[in-house]
Amino acid sequence: QVQLVESGGGLVQPGDSLRLSCTASGRTVSSITMAWFRQPSGKEREFVAGISRNAGVTRYADSVKGRFRIARDNAKSTVYLQMDSLKPEDTAVYYCAAGSYAIATNRPGYDYWGQGTQVTVSS
Repeated sequence: QVQLVESGGGLVQPGDSLRLSCTASGRTVSSITMAWFRQPSGKEREFVAGISRNAGVTRYADSVKGRFRIARDNAKSTVYLQMDSLKPEDTAVYYCAAGSYAIATNRPGYDYWGQGTQVTVSS
């Protein structure tokens, strides 16, 4: 079992930056692939970014490439999502996910999920 707890969400203005954190417990973090998904109100949950066990591979959704960056600190059992140049369309609940296999861009690729943190981008 893996428990995931997200933090760092909030209300920001367009163009601002925000950093989300996800702390994992219950299993050696270095053995699991981590990812961020988001779910805008009334829409499907979508892949945002993923990072491999040793951080050697990262993958991003086209909508966030060049603006978001995923990183992990296995010593702290934490994965981060640095979000820059935020846009109103980035508004969503952001979820941390963990899985045992390679980075996947769909929900079935992950076995564990956090409760989510709200990010609102509005002027």
